Amino acid sequence: MTETAKRGRPRTFDRAAALTAATRLFWERGYEGVSIGELTEAMGIRSGSLYAAFGDKKSLFEEVVEAYGRSAVGGFAGAALREEPTAYRAFARILREAAVIYPDPSHPAGCLAMSAAINVSPQDTEVRAFLRDLRNKNVAGFEARLREAQRAGELPAEASPRALAEYFATVLQGLSQRAQDGATATQLTEVAELALAAWPAAQR
Repeated sequence: MTETAKRGRPRTFDRAAALTAATRLFWERGYEGVSIGELTEAMGIRSGSLYAAFGDKKSLFEEVVEAYGRSAVGGFAGAALREEPTAYRAFARILREAAVIYPDPSHPAGCLAMSAAINVSPQDTEVRAFLRDLRNKNVAGFEARLREAQRAGELPAEASPRALAEYFATVLQGLSQRAQDGATATQLTEVAELALAAWPAAQR
């Protein structure tokens, strides 16, 4: 047996490029709005190659969302939480960056993980649960960072980290939706600054 045969047939497509094409399609149309035929056309592959490389549509979508969360446009919130020395600076950075990233014309408007969830039908319960759990995990991460801030004296004792986490998650979802509706970075930045004014008085 030759070395080529041992290694198996090489891929006939660029997997990363195909994943990028699928990401854009899901981002633009949501999970339900994309068919397998549209995916294979955009990705430049046959359906057999899609199933072999990515599994079914749900598995491909989950990989797309996970890759998006590691990218600069999808992972900015986590980066801010890790890198900023105070919770206020972390959430200020998150909202201000969202206001610029969500309407950026270099990619579809808004947040993929939020916009793709809008038209998921009740039949796709696993996809709905995947997106719901992802959003809830993000809220839990916000809350954990805010509880740390409270223990460090950055937030007053009477502040509710849970309520603040829900508040900032809700603002982010609103910024995403408004970007999809055509709001500009300037307009969304004004909203972000208003939202930050709700930060409980303490150390910033």
